[in-house]
Amino acid sequence: MTSALIIGVGEFGAHIAQRMSELNCEVMAVDSNEDRINEILPYVTSARIGNCTDAEFLRSLGVGNYDICIVAVGGLFQVSLETTCTLKELGAKFVLARATNDVQMKFLRMVGADEVAYPEKQTAIRLATKYASETILDFIQLDNNYSIYELKIPKDWYGRTLAQVDIRKKYNINIVTFKRGNSVFLPSPDSPMLEGDVAFVIGEVKDINKCFRI
Repeated sequence: MTSALIIGVGEFGAHIAQRMSELNCEVMAVDSNEDRINEILPYVTSARIGNCTDAEFLRSLGVGNYDICIVAVGGLFQVSLETTCTLKELGAKFVLARATNDVQMKFLRMVGADEVAYPEKQTAIRLATKYASETILDFIQLDNNYSIYELKIPKDWYGRTLAQVDIRKKYNINIVTFKRGNSVFLPSPDSPMLEGDVAFVIGEVKDINKCFRI
């Protein structure tokens, strides 16, 4: 069972806490606001009210015992920066911190954050990509090069098989799975593709764009 210390349970932190609890994680929630703690308490394993910039308070939580510490505090960036730095100094195994711009991301990494979440930017990129073309139904960016696209198959694929299209050889991308109506399935190389089929494709963005003419 994964154990998580979540510092700051405003809207962002509360969503994380609730989802991790649903996934059977052991979650400790921390916030300086008593009302927020009372709201999140039914959804987490335990909760504490306290000042996350107080090193002794953080030490009392035993931060080194958690698999992940998530700094989800809002408000002043200085608070997030200090908390991230102190967590690493106290022996936190893995710290995920939230940033709201590229400068914050840079400084959080400098003080030891193992990963930085940039939800506003990530959401903006996803939505811009999703609505840039009628072909794109959804999009997940894995890193700067690779992504997973949910795409309507091109009309010239109707009635053809994966073997005939051979996109792995031609474009160096892979179809992970297909969706037909409400059913998701793994097609065989000889299965014909039909109008309305949706492909989940993984590969470099430039190759996916070229193959699907996005």
